[in-house]
Amino acid sequence: MHNPLLMMNLLSAVYWFDEALQTALKREGWPAITRAQSLLFANLAAGEYRASRLARNLGVTRQSISEMLRELETRGLLTTEADPNDRRARVVRFSEESEPLREAARDVLRQLERELKTRIGPEAFGGLIGGLTAEWGAPPDVQAQKPVHPAGSGSR
Repeated sequence: MHNPLLMMNLLSAVYWFDEALQTALKREGWPAITRAQSLLFANLAAGEYRASRLARNLGVTRQSISEMLRELETRGLLTTEADPNDRRARVVRFSEESEPLREAARDVLRQLERELKTRIGPEAFGGLIGGLTAEWGAPPDVQAQKPVHPAGSGSR
């Protein structure tokens, strides 16, 4: 049996957390957000605040991130302003009005971590945290093996 690549398992874990988080928040009456918006909030919570880097981290265009930020600003969840160090760039921050939602999300995420620890056991949970918080260094520059049939050769 083929084991899935670690990246696929990491994505599944993100989706597990995000689906549980959004379900819990929706049940408590918080407005629904998209997965992209949820990932944007996670990036902000992790300290990323430049709109251009948020777009890159989410894999979306600057136009798409601008639209998303505009919508979330209209909803009162974010603020954007010119970056004092680079007037061409925008800085994104959580609004003061979003604090109750952020606190609710933090509470749900803490509960989810406790539940995961119960499900997989303290040792596996500790190993997971240790591996994910270890210093991985910069992404390496690796090469894929040459394909048997190079793209565009017309053969299959």
